[in-house]
Amino acid sequence: MPDLTHLDAEGELSMVDVSAKRVVFREAVAQGEIRLAPETLALVETNRVAKGNVLACARLAGILAAKKTSDLIPLCHPLPITHCDLEFEIPPAKDRIAIRATVKVASQTGVEMEALTAVSVAALTIYDMCKAVDKAMVISDVRLISKTKREL
Repeated sequence: MPDLTHLDAEGELSMVDVSAKRVVFREAVAQGEIRLAPETLALVETNRVAKGNVLACARLAGILAAKKTSDLIPLCHPLPITHCDLEFEIPPAKDRIAIRATVKVASQTGVEMEALTAVSVAALTIYDMCKAVDKAMVISDVRLISKTKREL
């Protein structure tokens, strides 16, 4: 098992020093889902949720969350995100919304935490907007799908 990078020689928390790393293009993709009752999903699809357009709000919340990740996760570096996109898919079973976030940056460190945060906050936003009509929603399977880097 590799050493944990956020611990110093004495076992204390420490921000990783990326000063010597070169800037490269990095991309991370994360996904997750929120399960909803079919009736709730019908309200979302027809834009009849009392609070407004659920997916538009969740998209904006996810983008903002990606940009603010270093304010939420203590040892994350603040990053100059160059792109963040969220996609929502409703499968034929009509029992969930799949959420996928793609985040890009030219930096010395990756954007996996930003992609994961975007998915998580988008799901939480959907939950918040629909909780008045669906008390049984479940957020699950938030995970990193890929991370890549290439020279600029």
